Amino acid sequence: MGQKHRFLFAAILLLCLEAILCWHKFNHGMGIKINPAYKNRMVECENESGGQQEPIPESEKTINSGPVKILPWENDENFINARTKNGTNVLMGAYRTVLRDPLPGEEYNVHLAAERLAGMVVKPGEIFSQNASLGPYTEGRGYRKGPTYMGTRLTTTVGGGVCKIASTLYNTVVLSDLQVIERHAHSMPVPYVPYGQDATVAYGAKDFKFKNNTDAPILIWAQGIDNILYIAFYGIKSPPTVEWNHKILQVFEAPRIYRINPDLPPSEEKVKVEGMDGAVVMSWVTVTDSNGMVFTKRMGDSYYSPMPYLIEKGK
Repeated sequence: MGQKHRFLFAAILLLCLEAILCWHKFNHGMGIKINPAYKNRMVECENESGGQQEPIPESEKTINSGPVKILPWENDENFINARTKNGTNVLMGAYRTVLRDPLPGEEYNVHLAAERLAGMVVKPGEIFSQNASLGPYTEGRGYRKGPTYMGTRLTTTVGGGVCKIASTLYNTVVLSDLQVIERHAHSMPVPYVPYGQDATVAYGAKDFKFKNNTDAPILIWAQGIDNILYIAFYGIKSPPTVEWNHKILQVFEAPRIYRINPDLPPSEEKVKVEGMDGAVVMSWVTVTDSNGMVFTKRMGDSYYSPMPYLIEKGK
């Protein structure tokens, strides 16, 4: 394909993608793909107090991140006692994050942090800090090595993976119509939540914080099951309906980095790391109250450098 045709194809593709993004209401959550740069689907979650637990389809367990209303701890005695003790019987918002091919340390850290998060109560007017509540993320605190973003590269550090907690908390806070005090986007896009809906933490440098701007306590419950993380907030009344909206302002194509693998046959290629396009994303939410009044809330712009493809090829 000549340069002129490639340029024309890219222009048509971007126009089509922009048209797709205008449809900001989708069904059945965000399908976790290798490169979900232009996929921003979400499940609409009816806020209700829970109810009889239903089995979660196996396909939903493995591919979808998004708001949920059926949670795995509904019949857990510790959860029921905590909900009764605090009078927090209304599900305000809940989010499920599916981790794509997590490393053992990553999954362990997510499960450990979720276990410590479950049962925490945020009083009216109180500001919750993830770092203060779950950190420091050290071996002395039981954390293991896991994947961490450092600039435009992916490495491993002790506590790596707790950003999945931050991202899931962020989405739960937004669904619950609470005030975000501090949130930082990743330096590169992540494959487990839509662009613009992630949050990262680094102890002593970056935190995720929110304020309980209601007049009642909020009970946090969380649980990691295999490669799925659930977080939910419970209070005394349902928040308004909140829906995410995103607009891609700019796209940065992911580069391809090739390395020679002498064990591969000649001309054969093998993708070791799936890349993701970088982007500048404008995000806002549409809030609909109980009277049907609709207003928007800006959530800021997120800037992502592209994540390169790492490809091995034979000599």
